[in-house]
Amino acid sequence: MPRLDWFSGPVNKGGRIWPALLCLLAFFLAWEAGVRLLAIKPYLLPAPSQVFGTLVEMLPLLARHSQSTLLEAVTGLAAAVVTTLVLAAVMDLHPWIRQGIYPLLVVSQTVPIISIAPLFIIWFGYGILPKVVVVALVCFFPVVVSLVEGMQSADSDMVNLLRVMGYSRWQIIRLVRFPAALPAFFAGLKIAGTYSVMGAVIGEWLGAVNGLGVFMTRATHAYQLDRVFAAIFIIILVSLLIYALIELLAHLAMPWYYNEKEK
Repeated sequence: MPRLDWFSGPVNKGGRIWPALLCLLAFFLAWEAGVRLLAIKPYLLPAPSQVFGTLVEMLPLLARHSQSTLLEAVTGLAAAVVTTLVLAAVMDLHPWIRQGIYPLLVVSQTVPIISIAPLFIIWFGYGILPKVVVVALVCFFPVVVSLVEGMQSADSDMVNLLRVMGYSRWQIIRLVRFPAALPAFFAGLKIAGTYSVMGAVIGEWLGAVNGLGVFMTRATHAYQLDRVFAAIFIIILVSLLIYALIELLAHLAMPWYYNEKEK
């Protein structure tokens, strides 16, 4: 089993996350003390202890809602990845195609998802499909940009050599460009993975029967902020789970890359 350094960096090198955990603990202690000392009402800001108690109490219900949100997030992320692979291959066929499509991708990110998501509810109803579309749109851009840029960074000498040897463009993509783009691809996929749950929740806010977004909306309308924070904790947990799975896939797909980093 490959070793996962989820929070690698100058402070947490080697996978040590104790500094982050200590900072998080200090934050919760300050939050708890502030709520108690200032006597803040629970409907304005509940204490972490109350949120934790609510989380334990509502865990079965939150688990059922999490299943819907996780299904929407994973399905939308998978749809974004499949679309990205096809589009990146097409864009690599000719510079004109890339120059024509790339600006459109950038422009597509200037349209707020929250403003067009209601259209998906009108077109596709209140089932899972509109949420999957929202997630796919949210996740699509970081993955496709990372993959396209990664494919362009492939060794030009190797590409030219394969062309001289008579390899087709698709073979060059499969043998050289795509393997060279894997680190960038997984970097973008990690970003998209953390966005996927957020996209699913946004879709659920606009119209759904189940899901963490529905749970949060109902709790907010009832001023039950302890339930809102409990749902937020579950959302963070699900996002970290997706990130960890992507990190595991990256280690399995690129063992040479991580072996080189660990030297």
